[in-house]
Amino acid sequence: MASSLAQTEHHASQSKKAAASGWIGSALEYYDFFIYATAAALIFPQIFFPSDNPTVAIVASLATYGVGYVARPIGAFVLGHWGDTHGRKTVLIVCMFLMGISTMAVGLLPTYQQVGVLAPVLLVILRLIQGFAVAGEISGASSMILEHAPFGRRGFYASFALQGVQAGQILAAAVFLPLAAYMPTEAFNSWGWRIPFLLSFFVIIAGYIIRREVDETPAFAKEDEQGNVPKAPIIQAFKLSWRDMLRVVCMALMNVIPVVATIFGAAYAVQPAYGIGFEKDVYLWIPVLGNMLAVFVIPFVGNLSDKVGRKPPIIIGALSSGLLAFGYLYAISIHNVPLAIFMSLLMWGVVYQGYNAIFPSFYPELFPTRTRVSAMAISQNTGTTITALLPALFATVAPPGSANIPLTVGAIAFGITVIAAIAAVTARETYRINISDLGNPDAVPMPKADYEKMRAHAAGGAAVVTT
Repeated sequence: MASSLAQTEHHASQSKKAAASGWIGSALEYYDFFIYATAAALIFPQIFFPSDNPTVAIVASLATYGVGYVARPIGAFVLGHWGDTHGRKTVLIVCMFLMGISTMAVGLLPTYQQVGVLAPVLLVILRLIQGFAVAGEISGASSMILEHAPFGRRGFYASFALQGVQAGQILAAAVFLPLAAYMPTEAFNSWGWRIPFLLSFFVIIAGYIIRREVDETPAFAKEDEQGNVPKAPIIQAFKLSWRDMLRVVCMALMNVIPVVATIFGAAYAVQPAYGIGFEKDVYLWIPVLGNMLAVFVIPFVGNLSDKVGRKPPIIIGALSSGLLAFGYLYAISIHNVPLAIFMSLLMWGVVYQGYNAIFPSFYPELFPTRTRVSAMAISQNTGTTITALLPALFATVAPPGSANIPLTVGAIAFGITVIAAIAAVTARETYRINISDLGNPDAVPMPKADYEKMRAHAAGGAAVVTT
């Protein structure tokens, strides 16, 4: 009895530590994402890309932000392979140090005035390393949390990986924006901008301490003990799961909603050429408020998916947020700031979370243990990388001065969300399938009544069910 109780407590502790590990890793990833994007717009053109033509400097600076996406597919192949052959814990520690050290290194870089062209070259190299590391973080963290989670609670626990994404952006805004707003310009341009990058040191330490305490997942350990760890998981993933990988590529196109909300939406609302005239300071609150709302919505939706399934929230979230894109862009077009903020909060902060909170559990549940990290990393990063091209597409089909911008961009966004919803419709439901049967197209879901009993038992502190 005492042994059983100790084992139950150990499982519960590991579930919480795995969720905390995923949360802190995602927070670091998107802390970096936000401060780099902000610095690339505010300060990097002057200190890394000086040019007689300010436009050239801005384009070059923003290009360094984009190169991070170039490295993602490469990182997905390498780190996905590592996660499936060496374990989830190992790959997540590697990702943590790669992301953290490269982020800190940006804060230590010499400027163009100090070392010339070497400065932007080093900046690009560090951005490539960041993109490489990011590719393994979400897939590795989602798999780690999923495989440690109590039975019937996989959706709730895995959602914390994405709650960390939102929390990381809030933390970045809390650090970076006040510095940019209140610090003397000369001091900020000289050394103040480095502070947010150097502070990632503390996140690395916290993340390492947490990740060090997490055991390797029971599912991977079992595969390892039985000699089932593949030497070429990527080949097996494409051979056995290519249909589900294609579905994940299509569902990952849902990143179109953040693109509409924060990238094209920002350009449309703020850039003088479009003639809307929103104040930059006002517009910056849209992503901050959206992230704050999402922090509360995400675990609620994750828990809901453990009751009703993964597919309904994803399908409803995809189609509804796609429709709301029309309203959001229309609100910008009529210069209505309160309505634009409300529509953004509804579209991005609430409805989009039907997809965003669920994919960390749904994606890895589509694949077997032996190829899970590789299959998810490759397919998800492929879809996300495609959406990195969307701002250029939107600007091409709806340039300044064109008519019906909300209708044109909204129609493209809605069409993409329809593709994502169709991919979800064609996928199998996974929430009542035992973890050892995940990735098997012929797996039979547990009867609803039995599932509810075991879920209630697990929620009360019972051991994780892995068979």
